[in-house]
Amino acid sequence: MDSGKIIARVKNILTTPRAEWPIAAAEPDTVSGLYTGYIAIIAALPAIAGFIKGSLIGSGAFGITVRTPIGMGLVGMLLHYALVLVLVYVMALIINALAPTFGGRKNMLQALKTVAYTWTASWIAGIAVIVPWLGWLIAIAGAAYAIYLLYLGLPHTMMCPVEKAAGYTAVSVIIAIVLSWIIGIVVVGVIGTAALSGAAMSGIHVTGANDGSVTIDGNSALGQLAAMGKRAEQASKELDAAQKSGDGAAQSAAMGKMVGAISGANGTVEALAPDQIKAFLPDSLGGLKRTSTSAQRNNAMGMQVSEATGEYSGDNGQHITLELTDTGGAKGFIAMAAAMAPEEEKETDHGYEKTYTADGHMIHEEWNTQSKYGEYSIILGKRFTVKANGNVDSIEQLKQAVASIDLGKLESMKDAGVKSD
Repeated sequence: MDSGKIIARVKNILTTPRAEWPIAAAEPDTVSGLYTGYIAIIAALPAIAGFIKGSLIGSGAFGITVRTPIGMGLVGMLLHYALVLVLVYVMALIINALAPTFGGRKNMLQALKTVAYTWTASWIAGIAVIVPWLGWLIAIAGAAYAIYLLYLGLPHTMMCPVEKAAGYTAVSVIIAIVLSWIIGIVVVGVIGTAALSGAAMSGIHVTGANDGSVTIDGNSALGQLAAMGKRAEQASKELDAAQKSGDGAAQSAAMGKMVGAISGANGTVEALAPDQIKAFLPDSLGGLKRTSTSAQRNNAMGMQVSEATGEYSGDNGQHITLELTDTGGAKGFIAMAAAMAPEEEKETDHGYEKTYTADGHMIHEEWNTQSKYGEYSIILGKRFTVKANGNVDSIEQLKQAVASIDLGKLESMKDAGVKSD
């Protein structure tokens, strides 16, 4: 490890990126060399800083400081670090697969350089989490700067035309955000249970004592993440052909298939129409009358998501918000998140919060006895979510609000609008 070279690269990529990207792109290197000589070192910094903040310094307000037990903190730190290392490679696979779509050239080594040096900004800024109050602002700034670095770097590493770098960047960032969100769910869940449940880590197997090679169980959570890159590579061929055809409709359809492949949806998914999902909302919840409803269906990057919301109020000041969401094209991500998130339960002097699985459904509930406020939600068919929250007498009212929906009928529509590729 050449610490001087690492420091110089960090300094240059952050301060003079326009000059540094051509140099980085031209350097001879290997995947293992990038990992051991740069990625594994820089990516560890925010993970360590997070441990220091969470378990040693703690977070507090109004004179109360909360610290994550050191054992839990260590587990969370190691899990987050391991998942980030995998995510770097998965993102490199995706960026490599997308290259022809935006006029670039496939090169896995260059794709890995792209991710490694782009994410340097986020990793370095992530150290600021230990700074009270301002830390999160610095972290956000680092993430924003990373997007700019990606935009500057793609023409040099992936050889895409400058005029197509913005689109290339946008697609890559959206995918990275979703994958990072999944990792966040896993890490928070593991820390909450104080146990490395194996949902993410059990899929790693070290084989071959001599060569130290690593394989990942395809059925594990990490295996599913790695498979995203493979699916993206296959889907990119059709997207590339659509791009060359100049047919706008074909390009839109191909983009939808690309997103479906990455999310694991195995095709495009048309979310339920607003009127369809709105029809599930009851007119009243016990003694609470429905005061308003809303429904909408949104489409972004080939993914459709629809939702309906009902507001219910009573004369006694009680209020419940009932929400139904059809994750549609994002249902693959929801399925993965549900598979990776471990069960947890926390109790305090004034309430509780727990996440668990019952009858094959992931359920989350929380209740505060002081404020009489709570939330109860369930995931159906690895696609639909139903959530009730508000101020009521007990959590049972929120459970009854969710049960007022025809859950069986809603779950039976899990394959509605699915178009296999």
